[in-house]
Amino acid sequence: QVQLVESGGGLVQAGGSLRLSCTASGRTFSSFAMGWFRQAPEKERESVGGISRDGKSTWYEDAVKGRITIARDNAKNTVYLQMNSLKFEDTAVYYCAAALGQGPYADYRLYDYWGQGTQVTVSS
Repeated sequence: QVQLVESGGGLVQAGGSLRLSCTASGRTFSSFAMGWFRQAPEKERESVGGISRDGKSTWYEDAVKGRITIARDNAKNTVYLQMNSLKFEDTAVYYCAAALGQGPYADYRLYDYWGQGTQVTVSS
């Protein structure tokens, strides 16, 4: 089992920045590729991006590419989502997820463990 806890969400003005963190406990963190997903009200969950288990490869959704960076610190069992130039449409609950394997993976069905989510609200 892996437990994931996100933090860092909040209210930010459009154009601002936020850094989300996701800390894992349980099994060896470096065994898992990590992903970030989001879900806005009345919309389906969508991928934001992901990072390989060794941190050497990343993947970003086109809608956020150039505005976000995903990084991980395996010594701290933590993955980060840095978001810049935030837009109103980035408002959503953001989830981190863990998938056994090298990764990164865009398909949410490959992820085995999920955090409880953290709310990001961007005011226009």
